[in-house]
Amino acid sequence: MAYVILGLGNPGGEYAKTRHNAGRMVVELFAKQEGFPEFTLKKNAHALVSEGSIDGEKVQLVLPDVAMNLSGKATLAFIKSKSAAKKMLVIRDELDLPLGVLKMTTYGRGSGGHKGVESIMRALKTKEFAQMKVGISGETPKGKLKKPNGEDKVVKHVIGKFSPKEEPMLKKTLKKSTESVRLFITDGIEKAMLEANTR
Repeated sequence: MAYVILGLGNPGGEYAKTRHNAGRMVVELFAKQEGFPEFTLKKNAHALVSEGSIDGEKVQLVLPDVAMNLSGKATLAFIKSKSAAKKMLVIRDELDLPLGVLKMTTYGRGSGGHKGVESIMRALKTKEFAQMKVGISGETPKGKLKKPNGEDKVVKHVIGKFSPKEEPMLKKTLKKSTESVRLFITDGIEKAMLEANTR
């Protein structure tokens, strides 16, 4: 049974490098770092897939080729059982965390209102998978969370691109995320959580 690393985001060039695609960016960078082959579209799975192995473990990197809110459609082809779900890591953006902060959660956690994760839980009828949340909100000089208020502002923020000022922090965060992904595959969820959740 392969590890499934799922990077959430919206497909299409106009969404590339937007905050909502933070999860997708992590998986794309991971594929590059680990020398995985190019992503190819698997139509029946509604996803772009790249397959390889890490330390002898089979790994499938998956980028749903459907809108974020339909992400569950792209998981059904890869996850056929509860035990398979335990080998899946869903990586997604998180408004309740500032950029630069990662939070990895263990099996059985809720969606936190994230539509992509809700869709996966509905499709698979289980919450028994790991999640990695990538912070996309701002921070005050004193380190307090500064997130947009009101639906219009939230939408504008999440589908907005990272600013040049945010780029260095984004780079650092993506790199740390990929290290945690690798640990999830090679050493298990506890080690990966330790790496991801240490600021």
